[in-house]
Amino acid sequence: MPKRNMPPLTALRAFEAFARLGRMGLAADELCVTHGAISRQVRSLERECGVRLTQGPRNSLRLTEAGTRLAASLGEAFDGIERSFLSLRASADRELHVSCVGTLAMRWLIPRLAGFHALHPGLSIRVTEAYGPVDFGRDQFDAAIRLAETIPGEGLEATAFLDNFHGPVMTPSLAGDLEHLARAPRLHTRPHRQAWAEWAQHARLEVGEAAEHREYEHLFYMLEAAVAGLGVGVSPWIYVAGDVASGRLAAPFGFVRTPARFYFVAPRASPRPVVSAFRDWLIEEARAAPPPPSAKIAEFA
Repeated sequence: MPKRNMPPLTALRAFEAFARLGRMGLAADELCVTHGAISRQVRSLERECGVRLTQGPRNSLRLTEAGTRLAASLGEAFDGIERSFLSLRASADRELHVSCVGTLAMRWLIPRLAGFHALHPGLSIRVTEAYGPVDFGRDQFDAAIRLAETIPGEGLEATAFLDNFHGPVMTPSLAGDLEHLARAPRLHTRPHRQAWAEWAQHARLEVGEAAEHREYEHLFYMLEAAVAGLGVGVSPWIYVAGDVASGRLAAPFGFVRTPARFYFVAPRASPRPVVSAFRDWLIEEARAAPPPPSAKIAEFA
């Protein structure tokens, strides 16, 4: 593609502002530069073009015929650029790209998004699976949902919207007492093998060593393994509330609170209405979430 043969854009922008507003001083105010800077840009554009674009005394400049033709062309071009920019910005204001921990997105967030769209028909939510630290300067998303005890980072506003409870879940045919629990195959996820130890600590319980361990890449794989009767896994309550209510999974020991919470994270003081609309909706949805069954370890001890 051949190189464009154009004068500097700063000179074109200065001339277009002067031609549209009629005075160097007004053009200088609009572009936040000095009167002299506008005058120099116009003179440099005249040298590039090889024709006079303005005429008359310095305090009462008017456009020449060549200047009028150029001003009309630039006006159309800058109007088109402005329309495209405003359209893009309006589109960005209507869409929120959220990075979210995968199982929460699958089992809680996405099934509820129809309610958000019903309340805000002009807004769009795009969800991407992610787990790492939030860095809006590096990552191409507008907000994030994370399960953590704290959210580190500069310039972030983290809103805790949902407490986290976890406990053992299994197919109803495997439900039993603690001795039965100790004999059952123990299900794990590769990224969070410490889940059993954390649950035992939060429940103040010694569960001992299992005879068999089975590991899965993702938590939602592990939960399907539990439904299939392959063993017992530890899960956050919010991921399995529907399965427990429907009887696909049993939670005979209930759920205990963890120090971690679900956070909505956005750039601090984000002015975009879609950010506050989505955050407020998350908080309301969390308030309506069913509470977990209380821990029942004492009944089985």
